[in-house]
Parts: sequence; C-alpha cells; structure tokens
Amino acid sequence: MMQGWLRKAQRALLLGLIGFVALSIMLVMLFRAVPVFGSMVMVERKMQSWLTREPIAIEHRWRPWSGLSDNAKLAVIAAEDQRFPLHHGFDVDEMRRAWEVSQNGGRLRGASTISQQTAKNLFLWTGRSWVRKGLEAWFTLLIELLWPKERILEVYLNIVEWDNGVFGLEAAAQHHFGVSAHQLTEVQASRLAAVLPNPRDWSASRPGPHVERRSAWIRQQMRNLGGASYLQQL
Repeated sequence: MMQGWLRKAQRALLLGLIGFVALSIMLVMLFRAVPVFGSMVMVERKMQSWLTREPIAIEHRWRPWSGLSDNAKLAVIAAEDQRFPLHHGFDVDEMRRAWEVSQNGGRLRGASTISQQTAKNLFLWTGRSWVRKGLEAWFTLLIELLWPKERILEVYLNIVEWDNGVFGLEAAAQHHFGVSAHQLTEVQASRLAAVLPNPRDWSASRPGPHVERRSAWIRQQMRNLGGASYLQQL
C-alpha cells in the first residue's frame, strides 16, 4: 500500500516538474517575440493595494528597442551591470567581491545582473527565499539561452519600477521629466538609473544629494565604457 502511494506521488511530482519546465520554456519563448504588457511585480503591487486598501495606479507603456533612449540603455548598464554584454546571466566576479566585502565586516550588497533582475521582475515575486532564488536562477538561465542580450535589456527597461506604480522607461520619462523615452538626455537617464536601488523612496525628478552624486558617478561610468558605442556589443 505504502509503496503504491509513493510511486503515485513520485509520478505526480515528475509530471508536475515536466509541466513546469515546459510551461516556463513556452512563456520565455513567447516573451521573446511579443511586447510585455505586465509583470509579476505589477500584479503584486496591485494585490498589495487591494489588501491594504491603499489604491495604486499602475503606469506602464511598452516601447520597442528603437523607442528607448541610448542614454538610458547605457546608464542602466553603467549603474547596474557593467559586464552585461559579457556574462551569461551571472556575474561571478561581482558575486565573489560582494561575498568578500561581507566577510570582512562590510554590508552584504546585491550582485544581481540585469538578466537576473529581468527574470525576477517578469516572472516572480519580490522578497527573499531560497525557493525564489532558485526559480530566479532557472528563469535567468532560460532568458540568457533563448533571448539575445538586446531583448533582455529591452524587457528590463520596459518593466522595471521607477516610482510607486510607475513601470517602464516610457512611463518613467513622462512621469519624471515630461518627455518620451527616446528623448531622455544623459543627465535625465543617469538620474533614472541612480534611483533604481530604491525607486519608491528616491526621486529622479527631485534628486537629493545622494542621487545627484550617484547620477554623476553613473555619467562618468558611461563615458568610461565608451559611450553609446558600447551598446554595439549587445
């Protein structure tokens, strides 16, 4: 009796795993081609607003690669993941440095790549757990395998949050500066990239001293990378 139950449980588990793998591959292949008009983080924000009874208006407008400012593309790479064109989803060197800093008494800092952040924002929930990190790694591997780097950055720029309920570069550009995503200047783009670690508390349009210092550093990094020509590596 017990052995029969175990075999059924194992079969159900195997079928569930195969189904999950197949569904996740199908979703990643679908989003390689079609515009992404939402993300799990947007769904989570909306559900939180219902539970807390604090209304939130989700602002989001998809823009294709050609409609996104090169300044913004480069600023986000400079701020978040300077080896983005070179790694395969995980920046091992940055992860090792972050670990060494924490071991020497420093604050443990994140070392997530743009690919990891895209996978997390699009498919998963926020928060920290080993289950979520494992799923994040799986979806990161999938998008790195099935999407070109240009598509990963295009989706990231279209779904990342830049203020409370403001998702994607087009909505952020209009919300903060009253311009479209393709019109962002170097300074505007660097300020948007500067607030990404904490977009609901920091403002790109009303930057405090920390955001101004960080945006100036990002502009210097953009020049160090070689300017817009760096994007040709994608």
